[in-house]
Amino acid sequence: MTTETISDPRIPVSAYRLQFSRLFQFSDAKKIIPYLSDIGISDMYASPYFKAREGSLHGYDIVDHNTLNLEVGTEEEYHGMIQELWKYGMGQILDIVPNHMCITSKENAWWMDVLENGPGSLYADFFDIDWEPVKIELKNKVLIPVLGNQYGLVLERQELQLVFESGDFFLYYHQYKFPIRPKTYRDILQHRIHELKNHLPPEDPHLNELLSIITALNHLPSYTEKDPEKIAERYREKEIIKKRLWNLYSENHGIKTFIDENVNIFNGVTGKPESFNFLDNLLNQQIYRLSQWSVATEEINYRRFFDINDLAAIRMENPLVFRETHKLIFKLIREGMVTGLRVDHPDGLYNPSEYFQRLQKNCFLYKRLDRPGYVTDTSDREAEILRQYNELLSKNSQRKAFYIIGEKIFIKGEKMPEDWPVFGTTGYVFLNFLNGIFVETTNAKIFDDIYARFIRSKLNFQNIVYEKKKLIMELVMSSEVNTLGHYLNQLSEKNRHTRDFTLNSLTNAIKEAIAFFPIYRTYIKPSEVTERDRRYIEIAVSKAKRKTPAMNESVFDFLKDVLLLKYPENFKDADQREWLDFVMKFQQVTGPVTAKGLEDTTFYIYNRLASLNEVGGSPERFGTPMETFHGQNIERSKFWPHTFIATSTHDTKRSEDVRARINVLSEIPDEWREHLTRWRRLNKKNVVIVEGQTVPDPNEEYLLYQTLIGAWPVEPITGPEYEMFKKRIEDYMVKALREAKVNTSWINPNANYENILMSFIEAILNTTRRNKFLKDFQAFQKQISHYGIYNSLSQTLLKITSPGIPEFYQGTELWDFSLVDPDNRRPVDYSIRIKMLEELKRSEQEMLLSELAKELTINKDNGKIKLYLIYKALNYRKANREIFERGDYSPLEAMGEKAMNVCSFVRQFGNSMALVVAPRFFTRLIQQPERLPFGKEVWKDSVIIVPHEETEKKYRNIFTGEIVATVSYKDATILYLSEIFAHFPVALLEKII
Repeated sequence: MTTETISDPRIPVSAYRLQFSRLFQFSDAKKIIPYLSDIGISDMYASPYFKAREGSLHGYDIVDHNTLNLEVGTEEEYHGMIQELWKYGMGQILDIVPNHMCITSKENAWWMDVLENGPGSLYADFFDIDWEPVKIELKNKVLIPVLGNQYGLVLERQELQLVFESGDFFLYYHQYKFPIRPKTYRDILQHRIHELKNHLPPEDPHLNELLSIITALNHLPSYTEKDPEKIAERYREKEIIKKRLWNLYSENHGIKTFIDENVNIFNGVTGKPESFNFLDNLLNQQIYRLSQWSVATEEINYRRFFDINDLAAIRMENPLVFRETHKLIFKLIREGMVTGLRVDHPDGLYNPSEYFQRLQKNCFLYKRLDRPGYVTDTSDREAEILRQYNELLSKNSQRKAFYIIGEKIFIKGEKMPEDWPVFGTTGYVFLNFLNGIFVETTNAKIFDDIYARFIRSKLNFQNIVYEKKKLIMELVMSSEVNTLGHYLNQLSEKNRHTRDFTLNSLTNAIKEAIAFFPIYRTYIKPSEVTERDRRYIEIAVSKAKRKTPAMNESVFDFLKDVLLLKYPENFKDADQREWLDFVMKFQQVTGPVTAKGLEDTTFYIYNRLASLNEVGGSPERFGTPMETFHGQNIERSKFWPHTFIATSTHDTKRSEDVRARINVLSEIPDEWREHLTRWRRLNKKNVVIVEGQTVPDPNEEYLLYQTLIGAWPVEPITGPEYEMFKKRIEDYMVKALREAKVNTSWINPNANYENILMSFIEAILNTTRRNKFLKDFQAFQKQISHYGIYNSLSQTLLKITSPGIPEFYQGTELWDFSLVDPDNRRPVDYSIRIKMLEELKRSEQEMLLSELAKELTINKDNGKIKLYLIYKALNYRKANREIFERGDYSPLEAMGEKAMNVCSFVRQFGNSMALVVAPRFFTRLIQQPERLPFGKEVWKDSVIIVPHEETEKKYRNIFTGEIVATVSYKDATILYLSEIFAHFPVALLEKII
């Protein structure tokens, strides 16, 4: 097992994300654990691997929280992987999904039970279902929007098929399976019953058994019954009835024939619409209402994960749901197999802070249950451990018992809620600030002009965000917003001062406020409205008021009062609870609307510099000032030293290496403008005009060129590999256009437009000599790639050495030019990586490190240089973890002609010190791409100042083994950059004591 003490959480040194699926299983992970340990990884960071929908490639569509996914591996294979982790002293951080479950799989037993038993199901309260929605026809029903066409057409095409299986009746629609409500079995069994009676004598025991079953069905308690005794009776009796029916069916050929024929009759006859009336009447009595998938946007009555109909939210605020969904998680923690958790989408939860507190408490409990020293009785032992936990919290309310991070996306300086007992987030704040220092901020206005001229329009980022959030609320989440509107209307009706507010005005006020919401969500709780949340709500409502001067201001004031829980005097407890419930549900809607409107729409429209369009980013800000980057690092070192820091994740819009290339464009606006102009002219013949509109439109063409620059293979490819690359670009562009929702969309795909776009891509990537664009593009892209590689190396070193826990996405230890998912879930070839690492280790023994470092730089295109950097820096961090986890962080000042070309800082703990120096803006350092960024010819007289240091103090470069010494220069103690960068493009300098 891992070696952390039982009283303290295991803090990772670094983490490596693995995407588990049928294509990468537990047995595959076991094979690469020695390799991961060798490159300096301390913890495996696993994607969800509990039982998911069949064929899932990501694991977030869980159908059973308490079973391992057999597609990923058996329990034995899982234990084998864990044993290998333990062998190398590694931990495991598991990604868990508390917000939702997949409901379109028959393997989800809880959801199948709800569809069979309705509001009276034992699991009805597990899911966030509105059993009394706005649409009266859906009372005590669940809308299931899975049909590919209108219900009537699907029915009469015989796509809905009734079947009888082992005593149960089910309805099949292709791969979907729905239970028939037991009480309605009588409709099937009573059909033509007179014919059966005429055929069999009255005393026939099988006939009488069938009639007895029908009588028993008639006496089943209603599915809307809430009395526990009646519910228990229905559950007991319906199962007895099913067994009796199956036995009867199996034993008597006549009854079997009768039931089979009735099933066939109910399934209707193609071309005879009236023959489907039986099945139609049967389905109208079910707990679910099948509908065309597009109906979901307006009428769905269960909360979804964003706008995905297949994923239904679960009510994690219910202690029973928490307990039932965390059994396996806590078992794995108890057995030491899981040492940390990553919580997916906590913003979707009713009360995130309550969830995290409950999670921490239970992790503390289960980690200690088998520890010696407690009483033997289980219940007494649990009570004793929890008393100990409460005592620890009373002494230190900030104490965290287990390593937990939350997937929280921040906007513009937003801070982590103070009452979340977590170690941090998944690293997007760092990602965006780090990425920003490789963007030349002084060229913002020039890029504004280049972009506006190319697309023939001036785009305002904030206006687009507002418009697209409104679009999301109108097109894909109107049901959720309309439900809020009706809820607010009910609240307004209870006060004579607000009863005149119309439903329409209240709904519009909600839409406007959400459209202007400056963050993803607030975290108001029954106990308080924080000043932070108050400020955000006031900002949103104030902007909404100004935007809609024709609306009565008092409507907005009422909404604000409700959101801030400003209860009227003499408000009853029941009324207060209703206001609070509205606020809690409102908070669960703002996050998905913002995510869909911002990340999944605006980020595909505002393409000025696509590398800035990243999760948690602010593309209207053209880069990050260096002092801001350092300020963020200092703040993180003080308050969140153990948060994840990332550069690529499974959710990023493009990989770190793609962004590193695109960032180079910010340094050379004149060349970018020149090439854009030339490429537009060369490719004009491939543009098609449809109904007065060019395909692709200028904005799409602008994004395409950036995408090609970022994703182009670093080494030449031909034949099938080239065709595969073109297919990746085509798939990405179709997804990008659908997300943008301008000329096509997921809801209403414009096949003609998309086909013309793919023809355009095919034409401009044609390898014939006549294609002048491709020749010109490849020459420019090669130049960009050269500089982009150096950007990638710098950002990798900065991630490893900055405050926080560096996290690596699978495969990114070599060059990875992936785009948004599913492109970034392609298989990783670990045999190549393992072989490269072995070669590096041999070279370390056979060559001087300085010679090896230079050779790797010369041959940088093969990616081995990045692996070397990670291998050396991570192992140094592992061996000196206190410097990076507990050490001070101090920016270092640079002087000289190239002072603006480096990011440098020192990490210090006690007498131990490490200097980090990472170059940037390489187009200013080496004008000829074939040159190396080494020596005095490049760095001139530029230096970094080492404050409070004496001269002749020596530092060893861990990448090259070279020793550099401080000298005095202009009344300062310095190191020459020309000496630091003699044989390798980045530097991590260890002070020699």
